[in-house]
Amino acid sequence: MTTRLPYPIALSGDGVMLREWRDDDLDELVDLLDEPAIARWTPMPSPFDIEAGIAYLKRAKQGRTSGRRIQLAITVDGGKPLGEVLLFGVDAGLREAELGYLVGAAHRRRGLAATSLSLLSVYARSTLKLSRLVLRIDPGNTASTAVARRCGYSLTGEPPILQEGPYGPSSLDTWELVAASGSTRMERLRNVAARRYGRRG
Repeated sequence: MTTRLPYPIALSGDGVMLREWRDDDLDELVDLLDEPAIARWTPMPSPFDIEAGIAYLKRAKQGRTSGRRIQLAITVDGGKPLGEVLLFGVDAGLREAELGYLVGAAHRRRGLAATSLSLLSVYARSTLKLSRLVLRIDPGNTASTAVARRCGYSLTGEPPILQEGPYGPSSLDTWELVAASGSTRMERLRNVAARRYGRRG
């Protein structure tokens, strides 16, 4: 069973604003994604050029307007995109979904990935009423696993998932959000969501 996700949405808190992608983000998107480190850990095409960017924004818009996924640009003020956070693969029957995130090389080590993942995780739990949120991460991607731990995700014992990418196959471990309320960041953002949406998660 699948569910239709709301569109458009914008989320903010802790110095981050998440917004829908726009057509005029093309140049910034190419700058963000045309990077070997991103191609190493994701199935992005490499090199990531203007043509790839146009196709990416088109797929993002289709996915959003059809309600199949949430795919938001990470910004600090609603302007220049610095990365992306997304939610997809929603199963309404199991009340679960997968999340992902990336931040451009020039904008790392600022806590943007953790804040953005926390914001979307809170929204998924409090507004979408999803009970199981997972991440799929290559164990070699230590920066991403650090973000997962910081946001309250823990490694599960599920078998690794094989993913093909521009640099060959990778083996993805599954992480699950198990203790959202145990994180100061998550609790603060939960309160932001409660004020914005008029409910408590």
